[in-house]
Amino acid sequence: MPTRLLSFLTEIEKALVKESASNMGPTWDCSRMVSYHQSIARMILSTPKDAESPAPGGAVFLQSFLLSDGSPCIKASLSWEGSNETSVVAVYSKPQLNWKVEAGRVASKWLAGPPAAATVEGLHEPARDASMAPLSAAVG
Repeated sequence: MPTRLLSFLTEIEKALVKESASNMGPTWDCSRMVSYHQSIARMILSTPKDAESPAPGGAVFLQSFLLSDGSPCIKASLSWEGSNETSVVAVYSKPQLNWKVEAGRVASKWLAGPPAAATVEGLHEPARDASMAPLSAAVG
């Protein structure tokens, strides 16, 4: 899977426009930035200034990197205006990788909006055992 940051952003933008239009959603203004040297790309999404009902925008941030086994991966981090929640979609190298399908998956997840805090995994601290004393109590 070659690193295709700009073309992948273009496919995500096309999927956003198509899905938003089919759901009678807002149109989106997009601005993109790509750094091939750092293997990152970003697309900022906003509704046009003259929109009748402006919707909150957000961003899609892409990072291309190699996994520990040497296979390439693109990670899409999704964020929304007015929300501290983010979502991540990973695109792994596969024999039958379909860029348009993967771009559609990223676009759908972004259009669905931010995840509820209760459904985000990995943010909850493990339950503390009452028998666990603070480290400071054990020292000294």
